[in-house]
Amino acid sequence: MSLVWQADFYRSPQQDATGQVLWELLICDANRSFEYVATCPQSEANSSWVTAQIQQAAGENLPDVIQVFRPQSLSLMEVAGRNLGITVQPHRRTSALKQWLREKQYPLAIDKPPPAPLPDNLWGEEWRFATIAAGDLVDLFSDRPIPILSVPESLQPINLGLASTVAVPGVVIYGGRRSLRLAQWIQQTHPVALNYIAGAPDGLILEAGLVDRWIVVTFENAEVATAAKAYEQRKQQSRGLHFLIVQPDDSGMTYSGVWLLQSED
Repeated sequence: MSLVWQADFYRSPQQDATGQVLWELLICDANRSFEYVATCPQSEANSSWVTAQIQQAAGENLPDVIQVFRPQSLSLMEVAGRNLGITVQPHRRTSALKQWLREKQYPLAIDKPPPAPLPDNLWGEEWRFATIAAGDLVDLFSDRPIPILSVPESLQPINLGLASTVAVPGVVIYGGRRSLRLAQWIQQTHPVALNYIAGAPDGLILEAGLVDRWIVVTFENAEVATAAKAYEQRKQQSRGLHFLIVQPDDSGMTYSGVWLLQSED
């Protein structure tokens, strides 16, 4: 079983006795049975220092993966990871680490750019909202040859404690001949969540990577807006769990890509 850590390296709200800005490294595992804290003055906040601290924290047992949610931490952590042969993974769902930061009353907010339009050559022919019972969600796709299937164990309904009868909401895009290209592009963006945003016009925004946002579709139809609100309400009942499916057509026989997603806290 691989050893996964969550880590943050950022300016601390604290200062040293001389008033100098400190940087703080926080490392924990998914249930916080392991925690490590180290601070350094800003002048020493570099990849060599981070590398040495990770080695000190790990002793003989280096992690396989370090997950990092803060863009400002990522490049230093990636260099340290390369130095030690550890995979550093950009990952928004570092819930144990974020809970620790909240307890310390440290800032969690990350500036996000305005959403960008989907590349023109990718958009599908049509789309719709859908629901699948939680008990059927994994089995429905497990025995089919799907080019891109992203169903992380941590997001499977049984592991979220969802009753099998809960209606998990989602969006289905019919991409026609572009469906595989669209699915490959979605996979490369590292999708996190697909959210309805009310506005003029309304839209569905794909949250991806650490801070990326993409406009998947916009609409001004009142009926579609009502369906979108129901989609968001169902997400609240499914602990944020939802799905995105890309199909070549509406036959229900073939799929180009399937993702389980979860809205952030």
